[in-house]
Amino acid sequence: MEELTAEVIEIEDKTELIDNIMTMYGQEILQLVYSYVNNKEIAEELTQDIFVKCYNSLHTFKGKSTIRTWLWRIAINHSKDYLKSWYNKNVINVKNENVFDLKKRESVEVMVIRKDDEDRLVSSVMNLPIIYREVIYLFYFEELTIKEISNIIQVKQNTVKTRLRRAKELLKQELEDSVHGG
Repeated sequence: MEELTAEVIEIEDKTELIDNIMTMYGQEILQLVYSYVNNKEIAEELTQDIFVKCYNSLHTFKGKSTIRTWLWRIAINHSKDYLKSWYNKNVINVKNENVFDLKKRESVEVMVIRKDDEDRLVSSVMNLPIIYREVIYLFYFEELTIKEISNIIQVKQNTVKTRLRRAKELLKQELEDSVHGG
């Protein structure tokens, strides 16, 4: 699908516009939020909140970035706010569902092995501190460039590179420890 641009904001029917935005970006925003909160139900609730916030803030969109970047910034900030919230710090979440399930057409054995590897990788990513988790998610799962990540999370490109490097070191260490039982 084509990227929504500033001209689209001129649409007078905000409801139609938000429906288009939700259709285009709903799933990726859900996955982005999940990468922060690590809980499917909470990610779904926060995603709904994000689209309400987007709807209420459409008049503030100036067209300096794409709608997608603007929406991602809202989603990341909303997710971080949630993580800082009293509820998250004081209520233990029991469910740990994986939104990143990948469908493969392979033998059962290969699927089981791959699923185990993917689960270990996703679990390791989700155990990273949030500053590393967000850059890993955006770079590898969403395939964004260093520059795009820099714009979205509003840090310098060198900071993104440093966080990626450190995150990879942490992941490598954790995966090696899990393989060697340490």
